[in-house]
Amino acid sequence: MKMNCVSLAVCFLIAAMSFTPAIAGTWTVTNLNPAGVPSSTAHGVSGSQQVGNASIGGSDHASLWSGTSGSWVDLNPAGATASSAGDISGGKQAGYAVIDGVNHAGVWNGTAASWVDLHPAGAQQSYINGISNSMQAGYIQSSGGYLHACKWNGTAASFVDLAPAGSTNSEALGIADNQQVGFAAISVGGHYNNHASLWFGSSVSWRDLNPAGASSSFALGIYNGYYPDVVGYAYVNGDQCHASRWFTGTATSWVDLNPSWADWSVASGNYGSYQVGYAGIYGSGKHAGIWSGSAASWQDLSDYLPTGAYTDSCADGVYVSGDNIYVIGWGVKADGTNDALLWTWSVPEPSGIFALLGGLGTLVAFRKRR
Repeated sequence: MKMNCVSLAVCFLIAAMSFTPAIAGTWTVTNLNPAGVPSSTAHGVSGSQQVGNASIGGSDHASLWSGTSGSWVDLNPAGATASSAGDISGGKQAGYAVIDGVNHAGVWNGTAASWVDLHPAGAQQSYINGISNSMQAGYIQSSGGYLHACKWNGTAASFVDLAPAGSTNSEALGIADNQQVGFAAISVGGHYNNHASLWFGSSVSWRDLNPAGASSSFALGIYNGYYPDVVGYAYVNGDQCHASRWFTGTATSWVDLNPSWADWSVASGNYGSYQVGYAGIYGSGKHAGIWSGSAASWQDLSDYLPTGAYTDSCADGVYVSGDNIYVIGWGVKADGTNDALLWTWSVPEPSGIFALLGGLGTLVAFRKRR
């Protein structure tokens, strides 16, 4: 069957108006690496701001951006020899700083001077991995040397130990409201294995997310929708690392996100219906990518990077505002240094659709006059 030009135009219009962002969108990439800085990575995004690290004088400094490399703000607190920012929420940044040789969990409010130390009394080390409004999640190293998942509510005194009874080590790696995710080392047959974990603000609320048949698993991110939507990875099929989603926050809701072409994958963050992370083939580089709920929905974000600029790429966080998607991560250069990167997907302006409609109308009118 032959297709005339009007039919072709109609098909094109339908396709243009019905595409799914994580499958057919056109992405733009912004290099956030500050001028004169040899290496940087980005780990969290919220609204128009991004957080991560920049290498200054051989040490990592917690960093804040507002969408461009020129907007970079050094968050390293006075007196700290190094620092790291891993997440952002409500204009506040969270991570840790190295003070007198000890890692101290803390939060910022946009400047180095705004640093608030959340290091609990008696802890050997402390770290924050996630922030959600006024609440933070992370872990401490106890006096006995074990790691304990924990949460805070903006002060050192608000510290709550989340370590489940019977676990050895545990860490909280993400947070949404008063729900925390991470892992806990649980005894299985006399051996301790790491199990992806979900908490609801207390140690007794701990929920084991380890999928049936998985040797171990880790939860890295959570989005609090109708159900807690959790992402991470699990070791399955003979210890293969597969990106994972627990779409109702239960072990039985586990979904394998590993792309069909990949030997291994990790899902590191999520927001709404989107998940981000990276995947690869053994002996080859990492590819940053985005999913929309299933393995088949994978889109390779490394396809949008400058040709030959990076040997590896990773996506670590995602934020959605209206029809816009923002993905944060980094690219690895041949010399081993990194560039913090921001991928942005935006819906075309309505005027573009109207122009297409106008063009279609002109085409139809032309056909009628012939």
